[in-house]
Amino acid sequence: MSYKVTLKPSGHEFYVEAGETVLTAALRQAHPLPYGCRNGNCGACMGKVLSGEIHYPGEMPTALSAQQQAEGKALLCQALPSSDLILEVREVDAVRDIEIKTLPCRVVAMERLAADVMKLSLKLPASERLQFLAGQYIAILLRDGRRRDFSLANAPHADDCLEIHVRHVPGGEFTDFVFGQLREKTILRFQGPLGSFFLREDSPRPIIMMGGGTGFAPLKAMLEHAFYTGVTRPIHLYWGARTRQDLYLHELPMAWLEQHPNFRYTPVLSEPRPEDDWQGHRGWVHAAVTTDYPDLSGYEVYMSGPPPMIQIAKQAFAEHGLPEEYLYYDSFDFSPDSPAVRS
Repeated sequence: MSYKVTLKPSGHEFYVEAGETVLTAALRQAHPLPYGCRNGNCGACMGKVLSGEIHYPGEMPTALSAQQQAEGKALLCQALPSSDLILEVREVDAVRDIEIKTLPCRVVAMERLAADVMKLSLKLPASERLQFLAGQYIAILLRDGRRRDFSLANAPHADDCLEIHVRHVPGGEFTDFVFGQLREKTILRFQGPLGSFFLREDSPRPIIMMGGGTGFAPLKAMLEHAFYTGVTRPIHLYWGARTRQDLYLHELPMAWLEQHPNFRYTPVLSEPRPEDDWQGHRGWVHAAVTTDYPDLSGYEVYMSGPPPMIQIAKQAFAEHGLPEEYLYYDSFDFSPDSPAVRS
């Protein structure tokens, strides 16, 4: 049995088959909706049920609070219709014509950017090219059917190789493999591009970007794309990490400061070591943002990194006036047991 879903305010309609989530059906029928992890942990796919009933296959998704559920909110990556639905949700037109592919790739270079961060350069077959938006991610496909998701760190115009930043999660099957056994020339398979985290180029608002750890990767892609296409809006990047070595490409945004007058950069360390001799900002990276920008009502914010950072920043930024529709984020799930681990 299938159910009809109507999206508001666009009026677009599609059908969800038995056992299919709302998000899966929407993407299958070329109705791009916002999403990130696709496992209920990030909340990027949240919409509001205006009419009809939904249910979840297991427990309530972790990113959906009891209050949000009471308000009629639903996580569409997990929601299964129990009737026809009318949903209020933002649609993402920019990804509508981008094909999601499953492709092989060859590891052509490995570079350790920090003790626990590896840069992989992945080469596609000569006959293939991956169309993607800066900020999207790919899913590395493991032999047992599981997947590991990694943001693309290169801009679309520089696509001779795909660049991903892999943080070593002790006990993580794939990251242990990357740091212990993976060698150049190894063939991997991936699916992509995925996600609705990308730079909205039609907005006039000044931009604030905030990354935690390897959350720098998609922001790097966005920034390189913005510089390449001549975006002149003010852009302020905040990069939060524990110690100086965790700012694994610190010299790159420092160089951007010299090259692009509309760009600002604020690194923030939460646990600097004595040998770091750190003279910069300390504490939580979201607190540095709200200190510098106590009124966020006129800005748009892009943030990526671990779920705790995303959750506390969402609340803090809302309290400082940021409209919900101008907050874009990608929440990384680092759990070794997760079916889709972001890095």
